[in-house]
Amino acid sequence: MTPRTDTPRRPLSILREFLHTEASGGLLLLAAAAAAIVVANSPLAGGYFGLLHTYVFGLSVGHWINDGLMAVFFLLVGLEIKREVLDGQLATWPRRALPGIAAVGGMVVPALIYVAFNGANPETLRGWAVPAATDIAFALGIISLLGSRVPASLKIFLAALAILDDLGAVLIIALFYTAELSLPALGLAGAAVAVLIAMNRLGVARLLPYAVVGLALWGFVLQSGLHATLAGVVLALTVPLRPAPGRPDDTTSPLHRMEHIIHPWVAFAIVPVFGFANAGVSFGGIDASVAFGSVPLGIALGLFVGKQVGVFATSWLAIRAGLAQRPAGASWAQLYGVSLLCGIGFTMSLFIGALAFPTSPELGDAVKVGVLAGSFVAAGAGWLVLRLARSTAAEPLEQGEPQPQNASA
Repeated sequence: MTPRTDTPRRPLSILREFLHTEASGGLLLLAAAAAAIVVANSPLAGGYFGLLHTYVFGLSVGHWINDGLMAVFFLLVGLEIKREVLDGQLATWPRRALPGIAAVGGMVVPALIYVAFNGANPETLRGWAVPAATDIAFALGIISLLGSRVPASLKIFLAALAILDDLGAVLIIALFYTAELSLPALGLAGAAVAVLIAMNRLGVARLLPYAVVGLALWGFVLQSGLHATLAGVVLALTVPLRPAPGRPDDTTSPLHRMEHIIHPWVAFAIVPVFGFANAGVSFGGIDASVAFGSVPLGIALGLFVGKQVGVFATSWLAIRAGLAQRPAGASWAQLYGVSLLCGIGFTMSLFIGALAFPTSPELGDAVKVGVLAGSFVAAGAGWLVLRLARSTAAEPLEQGEPQPQNASA
């Protein structure tokens, strides 16, 4: 009998694991959102809304979720952005070109559509950024239902686009949704950042010191007037990423270890809890004037129409102009289907909506109606297009279109 030789298996790349976990988490998020809508329109609604407004240690449960738990979500977003830019699918300009151009178009066009509906009303105009975001967990959850019908290159394109989209959303929150600033608290936050940078420069590799200083940073940012979740992004940018030479998937760096620790908690606990806490809207008190008002219409059309136009049109122009390449193995129909899925704004859109209208329950409900309507229509249309589209790019490339390179996962 010939002895069996065990060949060491190459660890799954972080991006493959990322896609798998996000897809599963997206399906759980969908279930949490559906449960929230059911509960908010059932006899349990009083307890549901009462719990969210219950105060614990100075903050309501809703604020602990949106300001506390979501800081960990933004920490993960920051870790993913840093890793992909330095050591992943966004490490070179050619790889950044198509998702970067598409992300810009996918944020600008939805915002313009919202402004077209709300430009005359300064109060509702504050929600202009709500339809500008893409929910990567939800979108990849839909793609996961299609299996091998969607080329891996398109999944990578969607993940990269959504990561850049998240970066844009973080900048929008920092620039446009900041309250009055407290200089003493900002000074303490700056000191905490200086300590984090010093630890990075000194080669501190243990995660506990970063977590402890990061927790202090969150407290200072919460008191400063900036949104507390930005502390998560800042912390992520200071966590070291030092991959071994020739081993981009090396998981021994502090950034990789922190990402692997918190990723399951974010995907399977924090994001579903956020969805359950923020998707609940009671339709009993919503009449036609609210459901079809300028806020929900601007958001729904911004997500469904604006996203697909912004993402697909800018992608087509970039590819035709030779600035980028069509994802390998993907047809134009499949690229259009993914552009539709970018209209799923859910998590980040609801989050920005809460920042835009913190003191108006009516506008808050209008945001939820618009986000839910636009996201679910975009999800259904995107799934249908990808379900019917050809699974490979067997169609010939148009004259003048650059030949696609092989995509690596």
